[in-house]
Amino acid sequence: MARFVAMRPRDIRFPTSRSLDGSDAMNPEPDYSAAYVVVATDADDGLEGHAFVFTTGRGNDIEVAAIRALEPWLLGREVEEVLGDLGSFARELTGDPQLRWLGPEKGVIHMACGAVINALWDLRAKREGKPLWKLLSDLTPEELVGLVDFTYLTDVLSPAEATALLRQAEPGRAEREALLRRDGYPAYTTTPGWLGYDDEKLARLAAEAVHDGYRLIKLKVGAALEDDVRRLSVARAAVGSEIEIAVDANQRWDVPDAITWLGKLAEFRPYWIEEPTSTDDVLGHARVREAVAPLRVATGEHVHNRVMFKQLLQAGAVDVVQIDACRVGGVGENIAILLLAAKFGVPVCPHAGGVGLCELVRHLSMFDYVAVSGSQDGRFIEYVDHLHEHFVDPAVVEAGRYVVPTMPGFSGEMLAASLDEHEYPGGPAWRT
Repeated sequence: MARFVAMRPRDIRFPTSRSLDGSDAMNPEPDYSAAYVVVATDADDGLEGHAFVFTTGRGNDIEVAAIRALEPWLLGREVEEVLGDLGSFARELTGDPQLRWLGPEKGVIHMACGAVINALWDLRAKREGKPLWKLLSDLTPEELVGLVDFTYLTDVLSPAEATALLRQAEPGRAEREALLRRDGYPAYTTTPGWLGYDDEKLARLAAEAVHDGYRLIKLKVGAALEDDVRRLSVARAAVGSEIEIAVDANQRWDVPDAITWLGKLAEFRPYWIEEPTSTDDVLGHARVREAVAPLRVATGEHVHNRVMFKQLLQAGAVDVVQIDACRVGGVGENIAILLLAAKFGVPVCPHAGGVGLCELVRHLSMFDYVAVSGSQDGRFIEYVDHLHEHFVDPAVVEAGRYVVPTMPGFSGEMLAASLDEHEYPGGPAWRT
């Protein structure tokens, strides 16, 4: 009987600070990075599970160490036992009493748990010969509910209610899957909007985005009000009046500053304001949302876990939920968040700006469309045109829509040459 025999974490970093790709008000010079892990078995199929946690450079080594510390929970266990009940394995890992003392269910250790869990989902999908979105979409409502940890959620969403939501979506699954394969999934792009880009580059990339079929672009804001006014003027002139422009403050403001600042930007009709204040501040988000309506409030990429998403939705603090494939405890917890959003009727528009995030979250949004919400209305997956060439199954966007992935797995596997080139600190990309 096959067993897990190795878990190999690596510190992979891309020097994006050299061109200011990814720059925003809180991250002026990020190096997009991945605490990368490969899970191996002694099965004779040669398959491995690949996943990672996204960071912005310094501290990536800490995340690698946290992943390595989880080896005892997996090595030596039977492959079929673990992959056949990933819901139970995830609850065991994230619910371990001593690990929970380091969180609970937040921060470095929770993200490390998510990396291991996502690597196991990658392996399971490869073994079943399906892309992850299709594997999940083929599960019964009862099987999907079995993947979710409902601890702390039952005052809002019970297992029975979640099962009913999924059963309600069952009849249209086949039709939606056919439409998804034909038309893809709507995308928006942040490629033009990094804070370190000059006005000429902003205008050129914004115009190119419209030419490429995007109906929504996003700009980073929050460093200086006069700069934001100027940059939004440049972007609006470049894209015209029919294209939507979202803005993202990356938690830069206190609540009163957010309300005042957004009042000054209202003339540009932002589609949403993302992370107007600390994502830990549920009541602050609610106050901002009330003050700036009808401007939408979006958040999620730094929200620690399903419980905080529950609170944001309970408090009426968000108009858009932004899941992140690498922030919470893996696929099962993201399914919990998708179910919560469906319960409250709030659209999900995933965060996907970092290395590899586009590759991962497309699976979650496509599963959501087929099997959970059944809708693409007001829903987009973020797309940034950076670093996709390093992946075995890169994300592809055509005419402003994500093309459906067909390769088995969760799409987190990087090319061996890219891993060797960008391993920190000894890889060739860093020796210069």
